[in-house]
Amino acid sequence: MSLVLDVTAHPAVYATRLLVEAGHSVIRIEPRAGDELRRMRPFLGDQPDLENGAYHQFFNAGKRSLTLDPSTSDGRAILLRLAGKAAAVLASEPLPVDEQALMEANPALVLATMDQDEPELCAYARSGLLAITGTPGQEPALLGSHMAYAAIGLYLATATAAAMLAAEQTGQGQRVRVSSADALGCFAEQSVVGWLAMGAVTERRGYRGAITAVSGGFPCLDGYWMVSLPHSAEGWARLMDWVQDPELAADPALADESERLKKRDFILDRLTQWSKRFPKEELVVEAQKRHIPASPVATALELAEDPQLTARGFLRQVDLPGLGTMTFPAGAIATVLETPMAPAPRLGADNHAILGELGYTTAEIGALLQSGAI
Repeated sequence: MSLVLDVTAHPAVYATRLLVEAGHSVIRIEPRAGDELRRMRPFLGDQPDLENGAYHQFFNAGKRSLTLDPSTSDGRAILLRLAGKAAAVLASEPLPVDEQALMEANPALVLATMDQDEPELCAYARSGLLAITGTPGQEPALLGSHMAYAAIGLYLATATAAAMLAAEQTGQGQRVRVSSADALGCFAEQSVVGWLAMGAVTERRGYRGAITAVSGGFPCLDGYWMVSLPHSAEGWARLMDWVQDPELAADPALADESERLKKRDFILDRLTQWSKRFPKEELVVEAQKRHIPASPVATALELAEDPQLTARGFLRQVDLPGLGTMTFPAGAIATVLETPMAPAPRLGADNHAILGELGYTTAEIGALLQSGAI
């Protein structure tokens, strides 16, 4: 696979993580003091240092670490020499060195960048998504766990992979620019189409779905479960046979989806009261027996102990230095390709090896260290 240089900030770093999963060799280029990911909480093992941040361990897994100061002449020279050997450079704007210099160092290079001129919340709000996520009648709610950044990183990784394929086939370098606003705006397309085509305004529904009349999350004894009943009369009949709600069963018109839409909230209120009597696992198993699409609303702890994710290899046991054996998410692409995912590197752990591969001697590396270039 190919050499990729990673000079991204948090909003774009998921892209290079995905390229690692795909089997590429990724060098994470960081300042001598370490990048922002190393300082983000929480810290594994409750050890607040540059090596044990959960975000660092996940996003930088499988990469190599090179500390570098491109503002120095020596640091700039090292970055350009690396670019001359790389298939792609992924960076958050502004670029650490001049774009023209990078392309001159390697005319077949893929240079992929992402703007980050807005904080995550502002980008999410501008995209239109913030207006449709949350509970009706309350303030809009931001998706947790930096999901907006994950979506942006996915688009950047996809665009980079396509550009790398084009560069390989043509021998010509490629310039890729990804807009965070455009990447997030794609997820609001359905709302835009609904308004343009039918004048329908997408509103916040909270746990209650908006695609079919009977869809959404329902409280139960131990959390929430999710159900999405199809439009058909058969699906409604299967649900009624199970729920045995006299008020719902007394209205034969509800066999029609259009009638269910008119009384959607009434139906969902009745189902909420019914589902509170059962644990979510029992509800989901029974729903699936009746061919009603359903799923538990899994917590992070339940995901970490999910036997299916473990059996598929998505969750793996890894040895993290100083922390021992831990369960670690390999990622979807790594699971399919069975890519080994090494722990995230210690800060500057690969300086000597990488510079040695570029032809620097031990004495020259020592001089670069003394000068502050690395």
